Amino acid sequence: MLQIITDSACDLPRKLAADHNIHIIPFIVHINDEEYVDGETIEPEAVYQAIREGKRTSTSQVPAEFFWNTFTKYAEQGARCLYIAFSSKLSGACNTARMVAKEVKRRYPKFELTICDSLSGSMAQGLIALEAAQLSAAGSADEEVIARVNTRSQNNVEHVFTVDDLGHLHRGGRLRWTSAVMGTVLKVKPILHVVDGQMLLLQKVRGKTAALKRIVELVRERSLGNAEQLVGITHADDWEAAEKLQEMLRTTLGYKNFLVNMVGSVLGCHIGLGGVAAFFVNKNADVPNLPHASL
Repeated sequence: MLQIITDSACDLPRKLAADHNIHIIPFIVHINDEEYVDGETIEPEAVYQAIREGKRTSTSQVPAEFFWNTFTKYAEQGARCLYIAFSSKLSGACNTARMVAKEVKRRYPKFELTICDSLSGSMAQGLIALEAAQLSAAGSADEEVIARVNTRSQNNVEHVFTVDDLGHLHRGGRLRWTSAVMGTVLKVKPILHVVDGQMLLLQKVRGKTAALKRIVELVRERSLGNAEQLVGITHADDWEAAEKLQEMLRTTLGYKNFLVNMVGSVLGCHIGLGGVAAFFVNKNADVPNLPHASL
């Protein structure tokens, strides 16, 4: 059975990841001048509280040492591994992992490790990792699991989301300052998506309700339409918006299976408070990601 590894940009609930034996390697989180290990010495709630208090929040990629320790651990166990990485267009973690893997394989020539650039983030990356773990546990051949992950990583899992704090997008280089200021004053909400691993502005709408309605429309337009498939929802400390989006998807489109979680520390540092997102398999591949009974 493949050992599935991912990183803390995946936004999977920790217990769910543990239940499916998914190893999560942490990013580093910075608040003002303090450094924290994501999921170990800091949780997302603390990041959002820091944002409320006006503190500086940022992240740095997974340290090479963390990859080394993880890969050598499994190499010594003789495990075959699949690392599903946060998009290389948004982080250097995937490239660091590849460099470390070369060194580990020099020491352990028989170590079998596949690294997949998911070209995804947040729950899209998490859904890919979860499906891989479920397929492997169900007895699928390693190569079949890897092939499914590669398929999912080619613009097959949609990220459709909106954010409240346009200032955070400006500081991240996603919006001009004038757009951020005017958008905040006029209550304009950007609708964003991810294409080829990059975050792109799709359109702008007026108000949070209109933004949620547009997300539902995009799910209708782009999804397989299979009411049984698993839909991920994340929120940046806004449970009310997440619950509203879930109810809209259930009543409007008939979706039944949801995985809802708070946006983790990695992306929370960069999008700020109030964002909400939907993640789902699109029509680029006609295989739905059906939830496993143990979900």
